[in-house]
Amino acid sequence: MTSKIINNDFSDITFGRRSVRAYDENYKISKEEMLEMIAEATKAPSSVNLQPWRFVIAESDEVKAKLKPLIRFNTVQNDTSSAMILIFGDMHCYEYTEEIFDSAVEQGKMPVEVRDAQVSAIVPYYKSFTEKEMSDIVKIDSSLAAMQLMLVARAHGYDTNPIGGFEADQIADAVGIDKERYVPVMILSIGKAAGETFESVRFAPEKITEFK
Repeated sequence: MTSKIINNDFSDITFGRRSVRAYDENYKISKEEMLEMIAEATKAPSSVNLQPWRFVIAESDEVKAKLKPLIRFNTVQNDTSSAMILIFGDMHCYEYTEEIFDSAVEQGKMPVEVRDAQVSAIVPYYKSFTEKEMSDIVKIDSSLAAMQLMLVARAHGYDTNPIGGFEADQIADAVGIDKERYVPVMILSIGKAAGETFESVRFAPEKITEFK
């Protein structure tokens, strides 16, 4: 797959990012490039590399229509974006432990004895978590991937907007996935920005930092 990255300027990607509300509604990102961006975004770290993030790309008019009443404060993004990327955390991510660590062994990235020790420790440990503890872990890890995806999108020449204002108890049903297993983390709108964007203010580091 040929990379479609068009911008490798770290400063521009990181400090030039803006949350975009309106997009060129005639521009559609291909499935191939969307998967490329997901692959690049999921280089993000996760707890013991269990990669609990799961993505649903809502790009059809039909699915966007289902989302619209559930994101009532962000309907412009929904209507004009190339896609709405729904990010969920998999509460059963530990079920993939062996698959992940077996792959690491096959690729020469981990000795067999390390794989065996890791698998025997990780699975029972994760199974011991309360629902809240597991939810916290998968949401933190999935948020790391979400932030990386926003930066990756910018490197590809696109803009995004992270959306947390949605009906969390209904979003999984709207896209037909198991709401007991997959917890909603956030939604990212993505596309080509339409119109001017504006820089928002931030606290000075001295206000939010303590040295001990």
